[in-house]
Amino acid sequence: MEYTDLYINGQWCKGADGARFDVLNPATEKVLASVASAEIADADAALDAAEAAMADWAARSPRERSEVLRKAWELMTSRLDEFAHLITLENGKARADAIGEATYAAEFFRWFAEEAVRADGLITHAPSSGARIMVQHKPAGLAVLVTPWNYPAAMGTRKIAPALAAGCAVIIKPASETPLTMLALMPLLEEAGVPPGLVNVLPSKRTGALVDHMLHDPRVRVVSFTGSTGVGRKLLHSAADQVLKPAMELGGNAPLLVFEDADLDAAVEGTMLAKMRNLGEACTAANRIYVHENVAGEFTRRLSDAMAALKVGDGTDPSVDVGPLVNADTRDKVAAFVADAVAKGAQVETGGQIPEGTGFFYPPTVLSNVPETADCVHDEIFGPVAAIQTFTDQDDVIARANDTEYGLVAYVFSEDMKRALQVCERLDYGMVGLNRGLVSDPAAPFGGTKQSGLGREGGHEGMLEFMETQYISASW
Repeated sequence: MEYTDLYINGQWCKGADGARFDVLNPATEKVLASVASAEIADADAALDAAEAAMADWAARSPRERSEVLRKAWELMTSRLDEFAHLITLENGKARADAIGEATYAAEFFRWFAEEAVRADGLITHAPSSGARIMVQHKPAGLAVLVTPWNYPAAMGTRKIAPALAAGCAVIIKPASETPLTMLALMPLLEEAGVPPGLVNVLPSKRTGALVDHMLHDPRVRVVSFTGSTGVGRKLLHSAADQVLKPAMELGGNAPLLVFEDADLDAAVEGTMLAKMRNLGEACTAANRIYVHENVAGEFTRRLSDAMAALKVGDGTDPSVDVGPLVNADTRDKVAAFVADAVAKGAQVETGGQIPEGTGFFYPPTVLSNVPETADCVHDEIFGPVAAIQTFTDQDDVIARANDTEYGLVAYVFSEDMKRALQVCERLDYGMVGLNRGLVSDPAAPFGGTKQSGLGREGGHEGMLEFMETQYISASW
């Protein structure tokens, strides 16, 4: 691997004490690369570089920043195959999934290139005093970005692009399972015209100490995190000490509702997308599948046939549909969810057994008759397991769908649009997929309610997470 060191101030660095850690290929369990592990001194160097770079970047015109982001989109789009291959190697996802992620990741550069010139303010009269109210949006300051392993490219670009559009400098800490993709993105950003120090990348095995140190530096004003709700709570505690702006995209427990009048072909196709995109290793993955009793048998048969037809193997093989899970712990947790559900009365329709051999593989699995007491109903499966329950009453299924601390995304399938929209409005989720299994889009505000997070990524809102609103009162 070509890029395996820290990236600070536009330079590749071995790190303060030379520490390194291994990155594994989850399909072969072999070492892909040895990567530099950042320490506190490296974080300080990155903060110094970011502070120096941001002064010039924030002063540039929105159009200048926009052109750099547009160039980054063009360059990444021309190299999708390279990034997809690297994503597959370190994350395990199949080639088609990896191409999809690389394309999605690049699109954030294009979207925020367009948003960079649209940080609109306003001028109006104060009704009582007659003074002018002038409102503008300014760069918030240095941003610390912490990204997960499930989308090694997209979770980084979804944060980097709006931060740069807003005029901020960033330090990004990628997941230790998948740091290679983010490191490989840095030469591309250099080529696009991103100045040294504006984007710094700090892989590390000491994530907690490193991030906590940066969040207590007074120069940092924003923390953006994607990951589990448990880790998000800890980061919010650290952010509170400096009263940082938090952007938190946390866990999910997505319900998927299939009503008796649903188009079953569309419902199965949408469920496959909502469940199996990224092998189910996504906070947006359908976790609880509620199917009306009148169509449950036919839906389960069709979904089981579609899941059983998927080819499992090393994702570098273009014919493979399903690669390995990211590590042994994730695979074993998925297997434990299935064993628990079966012990409590669920029936395995397809899959359900860890295959022999190397690699962290788990087959596409469908469980029917899943009881409410099963662990997988109350926690994220984060794997290729579709857990089906049935319902007959609309009010009851809405109550069951909302009965969780999470509120990221839900899915509804029904041909009765009046009823479907009424159901969508009653679901306590930040996003709803109506008759489709994909909600993620750079042009849309991505985020949840309750303990699924704070703030939004994507859309116009995504850039405002990295800006502060300033009001000027004037008379003339």
